[in-house]
Amino acid sequence: MRKILIVGAGHAGLHLAHGLLTHGYDVTVITGQSSMEIRTGKPSISQFTLPTALNYERHHDLDLWSALAPQIREEKVHLYPTKDRPPLSFKGRTGEGNDYMVSVDRRVKMADWLEYFEDRGGKVVIHGVTVTDLDYFSRMFDLIVVAVGHGELGQLFDYDESRFSGARPRSIAQAYVYDVWPDEHAEENIGWAASAAQAGNINFMPILTQDGPCHTLMMVDQRGGPMDAWPDRPGPEEQLRRMKDLLRNYAPEYFERAKDAVLINGGNSTLVEDLTPQVRNPVGVLPSGGHVLGMADVVVTMDPYVCQSWNNSTRCAKTYLECIMEHGDREFDEEFLVNTFDRFWEFGLHNQLWSEMNSTMWETGDLPPYFYELIEGANTFPEIGNRWIQGWDYPPDYAKWLLDPDLAMQYLAEVRAQHGA
Repeated sequence: MRKILIVGAGHAGLHLAHGLLTHGYDVTVITGQSSMEIRTGKPSISQFTLPTALNYERHHDLDLWSALAPQIREEKVHLYPTKDRPPLSFKGRTGEGNDYMVSVDRRVKMADWLEYFEDRGGKVVIHGVTVTDLDYFSRMFDLIVVAVGHGELGQLFDYDESRFSGARPRSIAQAYVYDVWPDEHAEENIGWAASAAQAGNINFMPILTQDGPCHTLMMVDQRGGPMDAWPDRPGPEEQLRRMKDLLRNYAPEYFERAKDAVLINGGNSTLVEDLTPQVRNPVGVLPSGGHVLGMADVVVTMDPYVCQSWNNSTRCAKTYLECIMEHGDREFDEEFLVNTFDRFWEFGLHNQLWSEMNSTMWETGDLPPYFYELIEGANTFPEIGNRWIQGWDYPPDYAKWLLDPDLAMQYLAEVRAQHGA
């Protein structure tokens, strides 16, 4: 039986650990936090579990919350150009048929998954890990996968500008809130996302936390921008007050829904964080010359506004599981590690391109001209809005239309022709 060590109890690492355990591997997860410490710790940046990822979780009996979490079947996007142009909006279904996406507080999801992994017979070690520890462990395990990227472990993986060089520092603020006014013209559990030319980006979505269903309000801006309003790291109540002021100034529809919102609980309902999207070399070299494989957020850090981190994590875990199983009893050498990541990157590259488009679309001061036609089309023909939103689930589809002006106009013409317009 092949022995595999996964360092870190995050989304990608635990998804892979469960998959390997299902297929008979001897799997150990080592993490610096127990499930209780995760459950009672600070919040993390909120993420979606999109329909395809949700189905992957169900395949491994990992969807433990759909009956409790708000089921998001519709998403509305608002765009706020410069003052001389009116706001724009469109909406779309998050999946085909009855598919939906959910958002679950990381503290709930990771704590439950870690406990479930141990209940299923997986080995869990609660201990911090150094590079020296990994060197020692490399003699005990056939493969080491690193799924935590902070501290000295993250330094094992060099930045790889050949894959992605558009890194832009981002400032993030987030709050979990109750008492949000509903969207009067949409389903109860609709998600909202906005981008403002003069400020930054906003996500406003229903989420399941350890305190029950509520909303998460997240703001993402370039470092030093109007929504980078947290240099003094304000307390929770002051942070929420400033967030409401920013909504009033830059996204008034969002302010109307959030104006009476209150924090779900004091110290564990807000976060302020800085992040720089990057791609790193997936293979880390240990002092002894051994190799470890980085995965998901360790080697691909996404702009948080697009909420693709868990989509990336799920796809990465699925790809790594398939590659490990296909490899059989052969040595997990450097060639295997590189090829495994390259196979995931066929998806991850498109995800990063989608993220990059959202990070740069206001750089000229206005939206790309063809966007105005597409948004008008999305409000006329529902299939355009649906395809736009469902691309979050599978960003490679954007390369076939949205990211290329000529292909976008060709698609719009085809839709109009189908409707006789």
